[in-house]
Amino acid sequence: MKTSACPLDILPSSLFKSAFQSIGPSVLSIINASLVSGQVPAYFKNAVIHPLLKKPSSINKTGLILTTWVSNDLLTHSDAGDCSVLVLLDLTAAFDIVDHHLLLKRLRDWVGSSGTALEWFSFYLSERSFSVAVSKFRSSTTSLTHGVPQGSVLGPLLFLLYLLPLQHILSSFKGISYHLYADDIQLYISFKPHEMSKLQLLHTCLDSIKTWMAGSFLQLNEDKTEILICAPDKLVPKVRDSLGQLASHTKPSIRNLGVTFDPAITLDSHVSSLVRSSFFHLRNIAKLSPILSRSELETVLHTFISSRLDYCNSLFTCLSRTSLNRLQVIQNACARLLTKPSKHTHITPLLLQLHWLPVNFRVHFKILVLVYRALHGQAPSYIGNLLSPYTPSRSLRSSDQSLLVVQHQDKDQR
Repeated sequence: MKTSACPLDILPSSLFKSAFQSIGPSVLSIINASLVSGQVPAYFKNAVIHPLLKKPSSINKTGLILTTWVSNDLLTHSDAGDCSVLVLLDLTAAFDIVDHHLLLKRLRDWVGSSGTALEWFSFYLSERSFSVAVSKFRSSTTSLTHGVPQGSVLGPLLFLLYLLPLQHILSSFKGISYHLYADDIQLYISFKPHEMSKLQLLHTCLDSIKTWMAGSFLQLNEDKTEILICAPDKLVPKVRDSLGQLASHTKPSIRNLGVTFDPAITLDSHVSSLVRSSFFHLRNIAKLSPILSRSELETVLHTFISSRLDYCNSLFTCLSRTSLNRLQVIQNACARLLTKPSKHTHITPLLLQLHWLPVNFRVHFKILVLVYRALHGQAPSYIGNLLSPYTPSRSLRSSDQSLLVVQHQDKDQR
């Protein structure tokens, strides 16, 4: 359990953990009474919000896997000579303007909630209040008449349930792939060079999205709508012309859940940004290293540098050797800062001493973990569908080794 607790909670989390065996049954009875009666105590509906800066590391593993899936789709169609258009949509203050009556209606009509369960959600959403705290200052309490509770466990889930009709609309457009992650919506369509007319389907889809959002009290943030064209250079102008008014939203590169995508999906822009930010933090950490113990310094390096190298690193399988070497230089600099060796000491013994896997091996390890989870049902189905079990044409000793079919690769990626 996390040691942090809401300032309004009269029971400190440290006391709750240490005395759980004694007070656990009482807490359980309160929870059961709430679920059985369909009511939520008013005391539990007050919140204190602490604004935090949004960081890539705050995106959970589902978002990371989603990015891997989108990248794989774009690369696959690019290898096949297709054109692709990726559209990133953003909602304006989406979590704050959810209509409670519509949400309860969708819980009833789309999820099947009724009776005490639906009544519990009604009590949970009604008569809520919150205040905002920054440092030692705290605002006055305000009623929360719209939106899902920020920072709550149920908040993101309730928002996704609110978007269930939108998912139904998107799935009706055959040929357009989509992914929803919180309030971020991704659409992408792939087509042959002679099928530019398919982009009209994208226009129709976006119009349907706007119409539905208007009826659900949601609004697209037009300024944050971004479009990436993945096509041969000679076809890019033709694709842009076919996009019509949407062409004004095209970008040379876009940031998708913390990863910078370029038209060729080389991730060169992402690597350059990663190198700049890593060395920026590394220089600042080096200034603090004299006053930090070795364990403290290692913790800081992992927090600010290693986490960046590991973020979405399953995408790095398509990186060139030059780009991988640029990332390895960052890890080498961290190892030298931590161990303070002589100038001519080779880096390999230092990495072995620290038990740090080199960058390329960390990438392979991430891929192996992802494959293992997909094979054992611990990853989304769209990842598992990418794997094809190898079935030999005749009985061999390798039949029981759970081998997979090796997918085709371009010569440049071999």
